[in-house]
Amino acid sequence: MAERLVGKAAPDFTMETVTGDGSDFSKASLTDYRGKWLVFFFYPLDFTFVCPTEITALSDAADQFKALDAEILGVSTDSIHSHKAWITTPRDSNGLGQINFPLASDITRSVAKDYGVYIEEEGVALRGLFIINPEGELKYQVVNHNDIGRSVEETLRVLQALQSGGLCAMNWKPGDKNLFA
Repeated sequence: MAERLVGKAAPDFTMETVTGDGSDFSKASLTDYRGKWLVFFFYPLDFTFVCPTEITALSDAADQFKALDAEILGVSTDSIHSHKAWITTPRDSNGLGQINFPLASDITRSVAKDYGVYIEEEGVALRGLFIINPEGELKYQVVNHNDIGRSVEETLRVLQALQSGGLCAMNWKPGDKNLFA
């Protein structure tokens, strides 16, 4: 039986990363994001079809996330070298081009397993998106089939709802009143 993650401490991680311009390798840990909101998302593979649409859309919206005190970290089971090659390949050549957040390598698949998104028979992650609050509590998760991309607008809406401090009704939008504050 699957274990519930929402409402619990987010599973810890440390992974190698490549910067959004592909110029440097580093490491990222969950503790690096303490004090900020983290939009942490998994995608299946570099150099594919749906993945770059999501990554570049999140990158294009990075300033909106930063304005909400949120950082973004993308992760797949590819190596940091594959990530670097994808980032340094122009968008019009099936690359990402420069993006506004790092990509992490879960080459051991341990983080994908901890977050419940690993597809054992394929060796890749499902499209899982997690929002972790500044204290490290996992507040939101959505996991879907790899054929379907996610929505930046919905991610921003949910982040703002979580930050609103109250109960948010169906179809709540920023600026709407909460049911109870």
